[in-house]
Amino acid sequence: MGRLFGTDGVRGVANTELTCQLAFKLGQAGAYVLAKNKGGKPKILVGQDTRISGDMLEAALVAGICSTGATAIRLGVVPTPAVAYLTRESKADAGAVISASHNTFEFNGIKFFNSQGYKLNDEIEEQIEEIILDRKDELEVPEGAGVGVSEIMLRAVEKYVTFACSTVEGCFDGFRVALDCANGASYETAAMAFRQLGADVHVIHNQPDGVNINEDCGSTHMESLMEFVKEHNCHIGFAFDGDADRMLAVDHTGAMVDGDVIMGICALEMKRRGTLKNNTLVATVMSNLGLFSMGNKNGIHVEKTKVGDRYVLENMLEGGHVIGGEQSGHVIFLEHNTTGDGLISALQLMQVVRDSEKPLAELKTQIQIFPQALVNAKVKNEFKRKYKEDAEIMAEIARLEEKYGEEGRVLIRPSGTEPKIRVMIEGQNQAEIEADAQSLASLIEKRAENSI
Repeated sequence: MGRLFGTDGVRGVANTELTCQLAFKLGQAGAYVLAKNKGGKPKILVGQDTRISGDMLEAALVAGICSTGATAIRLGVVPTPAVAYLTRESKADAGAVISASHNTFEFNGIKFFNSQGYKLNDEIEEQIEEIILDRKDELEVPEGAGVGVSEIMLRAVEKYVTFACSTVEGCFDGFRVALDCANGASYETAAMAFRQLGADVHVIHNQPDGVNINEDCGSTHMESLMEFVKEHNCHIGFAFDGDADRMLAVDHTGAMVDGDVIMGICALEMKRRGTLKNNTLVATVMSNLGLFSMGNKNGIHVEKTKVGDRYVLENMLEGGHVIGGEQSGHVIFLEHNTTGDGLISALQLMQVVRDSEKPLAELKTQIQIFPQALVNAKVKNEFKRKYKEDAEIMAEIARLEEKYGEEGRVLIRPSGTEPKIRVMIEGQNQAEIEADAQSLASLIEKRAENSI
C-alpha cells in the first residue's frame, strides 16, 4: 500500500482524515496525472454514493479537477461500476468515485479509474502521491479562460441500467426477487434493472438519508434480507454494499451464498457453455479451500492472488481470464465490465438459476465449503505493518499452523481499508476454529495496545 492509497483508493473519516483539502489535492493531482498529454480539455467523470459527506467532498474534488483546466462531469449518486462503465462509454479521460464502499457513513473515500475504466495500478497511484506529498508546489495550473468547468451528465442511472440489462439474454418473468440496497448507491439501479427484465421485485433498505448507508443492512449485514426472503416466499435475494460493486445472495431457504460460491456456480456454467476462457477462475488467498477443491474436481484451474480486486484484475488481464473475484462478493465479469459490479453479478447468477431450472439452494451444493472463521482484530493503522515483528504473535500463528496442518489453514491479513488485522482460520470443526481465531485476534489486540 502507498502513503495515501490503500487497496481501494484513499479512505478515512470524512472531514478529519479525508478532508476537503486532501480531496482538492487528489482532484488536482489525479486530473494532472490521468489526463496529462491529452489534447484539448480533459474530461473526468465524478460519481458518489449516498453518505452525507459526499456532497462536501464532491465540491472539493471537482474544484481540484477544474483547477487543472479539466472538465468535471458530475454523475450524482451512482454505483462505482457505473462510473467505470460511463468513463469508458463516454470516452472520458478518467473517472473518480467518492465512496467508502462497505464502511459506515462517517468514513468516505476517493478512488480513480483510467480512461479504459480500470482502477489505477500502483505506479500511477505513486505518481499522484508524489505530487501531493513531495512536489505539490511544482504543479502548473491555468489562469483565465484556461480554468475548467463542471457539468452534469443527465440520465446517468438509466444509461448504466440499460447497459447492465444488456449483459443477459431474455427476461426473468415469474421470479420473485428480493433486493437489499444497503441504503447506498444501488437504491435506484438494482430495482430498475430487475423490473425492466420482468422480475417481481421486492426491495428493502432503499431509503438513504446520508447516515444509514450499510447500517445493519446490505452485503455486510445479511440477516434482514435472509429473513425477508423467507417471509415473502422469494425465489432468491441479492444484497449489495454501499457503492454496489459487491453482491452476496440468499437462496429461497434464507441461507446466505457468498462470493466464492457465486463464482463457482458461474464458472461451472461458463465451462458448460464453453465460455470459460483458459478454463480458469481467479480468486484470492482468502477464498475458501472448497472453491479450489471444486476446481480440481471439474477441470477448472483456480488462480490465487493477493487480497484485493485490483490484484484479481491484474491476474485476469495478464492471463486473459474472464471471471474472478473475492469471497466478499466482489466479482469481476471482465467481458461485461472492468471492475467488480454487484448488479451484473446478480444478473449473471439469476441467469444461471433461470437457465438451469434449478434453485440456488441446489446449485450451491456443487461447491462444498470448508468451515471458516473470520475475526477482525482492531488495531492502530501503524501496527498493521508491525505485527510480524511481535515474537509472541508470530509464535502463536506458527503453533496454529502446525495444529491445522494440511486439514486447514491460518491466514493473517492487515485490512487495506480499515484499522484492522483480519484473522481467518479454516478447519474441520467450526467451534474450534472460531475459538482459535478469536483467541488469536484478542492476542493481536492486546499486543497492539502494549506496543503504544
